[in-house]
Amino acid sequence: MNAVRMESIGKRYDGFELNGVTFDVRKGFITGLIGPNGSGKSTLIRMMMQMVRPDQGHVELFGRRLQGDAAELRGKIGYVSDESYFYEHLTLKRMKNILAPFYGDWNEDVFRGYLDRFELPENKKIKELSKGMKMKFSLAVALSHSAELLIMDEPTAGLDPVFRRELLDLLAEQIQDERRSILFSSHITNDLDRIADYIVFVNKGRLIFEETKDAVLERHALVKGGKELLDADLRALFIGLRETDMGFEGLMKERESAEKLFGGLALIEQPTLEEIVYYTAKGKGERVHA
Repeated sequence: MNAVRMESIGKRYDGFELNGVTFDVRKGFITGLIGPNGSGKSTLIRMMMQMVRPDQGHVELFGRRLQGDAAELRGKIGYVSDESYFYEHLTLKRMKNILAPFYGDWNEDVFRGYLDRFELPENKKIKELSKGMKMKFSLAVALSHSAELLIMDEPTAGLDPVFRRELLDLLAEQIQDERRSILFSSHITNDLDRIADYIVFVNKGRLIFEETKDAVLERHALVKGGKELLDADLRALFIGLRETDMGFEGLMKERESAEKLFGGLALIEQPTLEEIVYYTAKGKGERVHA
């Protein structure tokens, strides 16, 4: 059983449309949701949280199709965002006292353990916390009610490198419980290079691919060479291409094809997730004079 099933999702707004997006968040794994800003990532997450309804398709949580208000299913989700959704004038203790009754499986001992681990003073007001401390409090809440699905919406944006590393280590620790699943939505793809098992890539409201991270990185190829190697037919084979007066750098979908065409003539490397997102979003139109 998957933690989440998004089936043929469609949603239309002024100037934007999600079109037939289908993917799974698999139980016991970390799934990275990537794409440029405005690609549809946040809309998909809001559908999982029942904050937005799709115009077409349906959402399943833990094997059950979302119909009406499924509050008991939301209780199985821990949500962490880069934006604080707490009452800023309250202390951590008072805020926790408001939130805890919404969760039938709230564990006070676990919560206090995270307060100690994160060095969070419960009598401090939320407005007095740094961005990193607010994130830690949000994590403490999310991890204290036996959530089966953790949804992390841009959780590392604006955080210092030390806490970013701590957060990624914590998520790797959490996923050792094979009943738990994590959806990690981020434009900081370096984080997903480290911890993701699966990658879901959306761009301009469409699904580009859903694969294991290793398969994605091994399948694509980053080609770097002299401009004399390119002609119109070869340019058409690139997902994205960046040309200068000195040469080119481009992304190809299939490494095998890249090696047949450019082996021994150009440098062929394994791209990062960031390079895959960049070249897919930018396409072939960039030319830099250098």
